[in-house]
Amino acid sequence: MTDPAAPCPAWLAQRLRAAAGAVPFSTFMAWALHDPEHGAYGAGRLRIGPGGDFATAPSLGGDFAALLAPQVADWLAALGPGPLALVEAGPGEGSLALQLAQALQLGWPDLAARLTLVLVEPNAGMAERQRQLLQASPLPCRWSDWPELAQAPLRGVVLAHEVLDALAVERVEWDGALWRQQQVRLRDEHPARPLLVLEPGGPLPPQAAASLRALGLDPPGAQRGAGWCTELHPGVGPWLAACGQALEAGQLLVIDYALEAWRYYAPQRSAGTLMAYRGQQASQDPLQEPGAWDLTAHLCIESLQAEARAAGWRNLGQCRQGEALLALGLAQRLHGLQQGHGAGLAALLASREALLRLVDPHTLGDFRWLAFSRGALPEAVEPPLFLREPGGLGGEALLRSA
Repeated sequence: MTDPAAPCPAWLAQRLRAAAGAVPFSTFMAWALHDPEHGAYGAGRLRIGPGGDFATAPSLGGDFAALLAPQVADWLAALGPGPLALVEAGPGEGSLALQLAQALQLGWPDLAARLTLVLVEPNAGMAERQRQLLQASPLPCRWSDWPELAQAPLRGVVLAHEVLDALAVERVEWDGALWRQQQVRLRDEHPARPLLVLEPGGPLPPQAAASLRALGLDPPGAQRGAGWCTELHPGVGPWLAACGQALEAGQLLVIDYALEAWRYYAPQRSAGTLMAYRGQQASQDPLQEPGAWDLTAHLCIESLQAEARAAGWRNLGQCRQGEALLALGLAQRLHGLQQGHGAGLAALLASREALLRLVDPHTLGDFRWLAFSRGALPEAVEPPLFLREPGGLGGEALLRSA
């Protein structure tokens, strides 16, 4: 299967010519997202929020952070006395980091007094915007990376909110006889108008083939015919290992789009989960305007958990975001809005809409929260607060009808 061709910008054409005309899709995705001059994130081109390229839970207001803060505080308090860190990987605009810092300072001042906010942001364009916003942070802030943090591992909590879905994926395609690694090729018949095409490349490398065997997809079965394609996530394991080396003891919370393997690799999902986003629009064409669109692929829950175990993390459990936020008090927060508290009607309606979007099972409410821990913790680790049964004030009904 060969996809339609798309125009290729000059910077990418030059790079592909230097690579003999084609690269694996993962290389293309890394360039399109993280190149410091031309990448959507690397150059700081993408904007996050309702008026930007795509909206995230923190960009809808402070409710998400206010609900998450008790879970973060509970984990931090369990680490005992001494300096602590709240680490956010890939902080986007910096909204969640700022909102959590403010919530922790307000609700847990003694804990906040020994807490440092650490931002792990590989893209200079995004880091500059974060620095501007976090000038208002009540907590001390610093920017770092995993290798630097590993030199003096921290005790604390790591948040990865919509981060792992932006790691470069390999797209793989079944040709009816064997698995092939998809590649992005330059069509250079007319150098003044170079084009990009996504096509099957060579047979899979041994490690990728082993990943498919572990998923029961090698061979893929009679229901997956020639042209059936999906994604593998070679960057997740190294990311989890690097994150783990930076944390002496504490918890990791991954919040992202994720599916069970049976759903991720279902026969009917013949084009995988890869999507492009720009200007609040979604597209299944990953080749259009490289460097101007966000590219994202869902995570496979079982694969993520297996990679975490291999990197020394203990699995604490997972659930959907709607369930997590209801367990943390969203229904009570919504009930409080209905009491009015002197706010104008327009403000109350906007707050209510934002809260309902967080648990809408067709959008943000279907995100998965996956929690992990590592290191010797001073106190027995209880199940995360967000895994309590949603209840009170009609929480379950709200989840079903959001």
